[in-house]
Formats: sequence, C-alpha cells, structure tokens
Amino acid sequence: MSFLRGPKSSTDYGVGKTPTLDGRRLHVGVDVTAERAAAVRRLNKSRQVLLADIDNARFSWFHVKVALVSGAGFFTDAYDIFAINIVSVMLGYIYGSDGNPQASLDSTFASLTGRSLTTAQEIGIKIATPAGVLLGQLLFGWLGDVLGRKRIYGMELAVIMVATFGQALTAPAPAINVVGVLIFWRFVMGIGIGGDYPISAVITSEFSSVHIRGRVMAAVFANQGWGQLSATLFSFIIVSAYRHSFLHDPPLDVLRSLDQIWRLIIGLGCVPAAVAIYFRLTIPETPRFTMDIERNIKQASSDVDTLLSREDTYTVDPDALTQRVQARQATRHDFRSYFSKWENLKVLIGTSYSWFALDIAFYGLGLNSSIILTAIGFGSPSKDGAAPGAVVYQSLRNLSVGNLILSVAGLVPGYWAAFFFIDRWGRKPIQFMGFSVLAALFLIMGFAYNRMIASSGGKAAFVVLYCLANFFQNFGPNTTTFIVPGEAFPTRYRATAHGISAASGKLGAVMAQLAFQWLKDVGGPNKFLNHILEIFAFFMLTGVLSTMLIPETSQKSLEVISNESQEEFIQAVPTSENGSGSLSNFQTSPIMLRPIEPHIVTSLPSRPPTAFSDRVHYHPQRQKSSSTRLASVSDLSVAW
Repeated sequence: MSFLRGPKSSTDYGVGKTPTLDGRRLHVGVDVTAERAAAVRRLNKSRQVLLADIDNARFSWFHVKVALVSGAGFFTDAYDIFAINIVSVMLGYIYGSDGNPQASLDSTFASLTGRSLTTAQEIGIKIATPAGVLLGQLLFGWLGDVLGRKRIYGMELAVIMVATFGQALTAPAPAINVVGVLIFWRFVMGIGIGGDYPISAVITSEFSSVHIRGRVMAAVFANQGWGQLSATLFSFIIVSAYRHSFLHDPPLDVLRSLDQIWRLIIGLGCVPAAVAIYFRLTIPETPRFTMDIERNIKQASSDVDTLLSREDTYTVDPDALTQRVQARQATRHDFRSYFSKWENLKVLIGTSYSWFALDIAFYGLGLNSSIILTAIGFGSPSKDGAAPGAVVYQSLRNLSVGNLILSVAGLVPGYWAAFFFIDRWGRKPIQFMGFSVLAALFLIMGFAYNRMIASSGGKAAFVVLYCLANFFQNFGPNTTTFIVPGEAFPTRYRATAHGISAASGKLGAVMAQLAFQWLKDVGGPNKFLNHILEIFAFFMLTGVLSTMLIPETSQKSLEVISNESQEEFIQAVPTSENGSGSLSNFQTSPIMLRPIEPHIVTSLPSRPPTAFSDRVHYHPQRQKSSSTRLASVSDLSVAW
C-alpha cells in the first residue's frame, strides 16, 4: 500500500508532506493547517487567473462554433413555434367546422372556405407549446445547475425531434381526435424547446469573454428570427408548389394536398435539430461550472486551453498532499440565503417580470399575425365566382406573403440591430428604449385602429407600424430579456435563474393566447383587436418600470455581476478534532501540484476528445512544466 512516488523536486509549494496509510486512516506527520490555508489561497489565485483568461480571450473559431451550435437550436425552436401560425389555418380547413355542427363537406366543396378551428381548438394548439416551454425552462434550468450544462445539452433537441415526428405522423381515428393528439405532441415539443433557453444562454455566456459576450449571445438568439422567417418562407414555397392541385384537382385531392402541406411544414423542423444534436452532445463543459461546481480546477484549465487554442500537457505530482476544499454549493439554504438579499432578489424580479411583460405582446402578436392580417383585409382573396380550392390557395399564399413581409421588414433586422449595439449601448438602455417605443406604437395602433383599417392607405400604415413593433421588440426587450438572466447570477444558480425568468415569460405567452382568443370577438368578429393592442401598451409601460430593477451587465465579468466576493471563494474543509480524516470522506476537489522531473512524468487524459477539441496531445518528454498545474484527488493513483 503506497502512493506512487518520485524523486523529490527542488521546488516546494508547501502543499504538504507525503502521507502514510494506516488501515483506512490517513495521518499527516506535520501540522498542515497553515499549509492548507496557503494552498487554498493559491487555488483562489489560480481560479482568478483562469477566469481572467476567459474574460480577456480574443474572439476565436471556438466562439463561432459555440454560437452556431447554440443558434441552431434557437432556429429550430422559432421554426417549430411559429410554423403553427399558418398551419392552424390549414388544420381549420381540414379538421374544423363552418360554425354549423350538423354541416359537413359536400361534393361541391362549397363550405371549405368558411371552415376553421373552434376557439377551444385554436387555444389548445397555440398554448400547448408555450405551456410545455414553461415546464422545460424550469426543469432544464434546474438540471443544468445540478448535473452540469454538458450532461443535458442535446437532450432537449432529442425531445424536439421525437415530438416533431409525432406531430407530422398524427392521424385521425374513430377513438382519437387529431387536434387533441397534436396538442399533446406540441406540449412535449415545448418541453424540449424550453430546455434550450437556459442551457444555451448559460453555455454561451460562460464561454464568452467580457468584451464580446453580448454580441455572441445576441447572435445565438438572432437565429430565432431566421427560424421565424424560414417557417413563413417554407410555407410560401410549399403552398406555391401545390398550386396546380388547388386550382385543378377534385375536392378530395385538394384536402389531401392540404394534409400533406402542413405535415411537410411541421416535419422540416427536424432538419436543423438533427444537424446540431451531435455537436451539442460533444461540447465541453464550461470552465466556470467545472471550477465552481465540480471543483476541478485542473480540468477547467484544460478546457480554457481548448477555448484559447493552446496546446498544453497536464501532469500529476504523486507526492502532493491531497487537500480537501469547499466552495459555495447550491442548496436550499444557500438559495434562500442568496435570494433573501434584496440586491439579488430584485434582479430576479426584474428579469422575470420584464420577460413576462414582453412575451404578452410578443406571442400575442407572433402567434396571431395571420388573424390580424385577415382582420385588416390584407391580401384577402375575392370569393365571388372562384372555386373553393382557388380561394384556399390564394388565402394561404397571401398569409404567407404577409408573414414574410413582417419577418423581413421587422423581425430579422431587429435582432441584428441589437447585435451591433448590445455591447456599445449596454443592455439596460436598449431595454428601456424598446419598452418605451413599443408602448407608444401599441397606443397609436390601438386608438387609431378603426380609422386605419377603413382605407387602403390606412391599412398600409398599420402594416408599417406592425413591422416597427416587431423591429423594436427584437431591438429591445426580446433580446435583452434573454441575455441579462444569463449573466446576472452566480454560476451555481445561473441556469436555474434563467429558467425562472424565461418561464415567467412563457406564463405571459400562455395568458396572452387565452386572452387573445377569448377577447378578440367581443362585440363581433375581431372587433376587440384595438383594445387588445391598448392592453399590450399597458404591459410595455410596466416593462419600463421593471427594467429599473436589473443591473447593467455590459463589459463586466460574470463574477462581478453576481454580487459575491471572489477573494476567498474556495475555502479549506475544517479538520476534525484529532487532525485526521478518512479517505472515504475525501471529496473530488482541486489541489495544487508542483513541477516534477521529466523522467517520472505521467500524462493522464482528462476527458475524451470532442468535436470542440481538435487535438489531444500528450508530451511525456516535455522537459519542464511551464506553469503550476492543478488537478483533483481523482487523478491520484492510490494502491491499497
């Protein structure tokens, strides 16, 4: 029974003496209290150096890969969420009714153009995904802090893919309501989409350096705009491809074409998820989680070297005394202690309510843009003398074009405007500006609604204001409410707090859908839309107030923003009264290693290579360690 030993080095870091084993008890022949304190100080210093390396890293290909892999998920999320905008119209034609429960499609197909989903079906289809997203954000946010970002990253895409296939293959049966099955699968898909928010945000923020963090996170989130645009673009392309069927085929073939179209639109959402899932499963753990939660500074150093594209080799000194250390850990008591302080709680309230207020309008408009475009008569086809199939084709084509205009003119440019200014202006000014402009736009659209839709020029003005609202949602709170929660909290609660904030937003989205569907027809079909826009304006004003609670996070280290002292983040575990302890109680914890002679160097792999690690090099002939190395107790070889 012995530790692996080597010749004594001339360099002594004072970490301790070689321990001896007696049964299962470890006795140290010297008083290690002072040495342990010195070792812990060095660990804190090493941690600060590694954090500084991350915060000052130059923009590299690694950052691009993280942004692309994380962004692919948001592209998929937005595509799957907003594709339902036009798909729900198709589902109404196929599975809906024309308001007469006794009526059915006859051989002339005459009643097709008046068919739509019932209010209950429309609500179920449109709130199922936000409700699932709410659950997924809470669940995956918590798991991200408990299990680690890497362990669950990719699982959410697997859930999305399974649920998307489930939707595309859904079919009616005597004992099954097809709309009910779709609602179930969209809820499951929402759980996967919800998991993407906190994990992607936290991974991106923890890998990014201070001066580019806002832009990298904004670039990831901007893929939501491309996803929305793609959903409407593919809808337009697929509907146009079936033009001949709509215009010339018999009624049953037109229904078959409609059924194929919505399944193609939904099913295409699997493609970007399938491309990204491998890279997500192989992404390395973030160095901050490795240091602060796993307490393995050696592995964190290895991950930082990957981030900075540095070749390096790690060695273990078998004579180094294993030091047990402790750091702040996520517990119920610690959670209550941290968020019982107003300076921390107000940030969580600010991020949560800001997201809640924003999503009331964002999803209230985003999931109902087809209803609004129809209500104002934008591109409505003439039904006089036209075949039902031709009317359906023209209606679907016009809705696709209208949504394309809204995406190209407002949604996508807004995301990239935020990208260019997020690190220059800061998060807080952009959120203030966005909420303020949105409040003004919704007030104008609400109070002038009836006058604008009364003329063709007024309708055009309404569409312009609608586009501006989309622009300032994204060049404003839609982007900043995603970024700030990923920065403002300590590592051990960062994913959880982001999940809570995001789930608050989806609560607003669910409430918005319920209210929109039940209120829009008060006083007549679509007669209450002007007042709904005025309600949106009110919530934008409350968002201005909640923005005052959040801190400015631009150009600051994540540790500074967390409101916690970093001077003694790592602390020694108190020794027992007799100064000894059992090996069985040792924790996997960081220890300081001293350089060892080249003829006894043992190279140990820390983790298998991943798609993000282009190389894994071991250099047993390296003559000298370039700097002090760190490892965990699990790296020590112990012979019993």
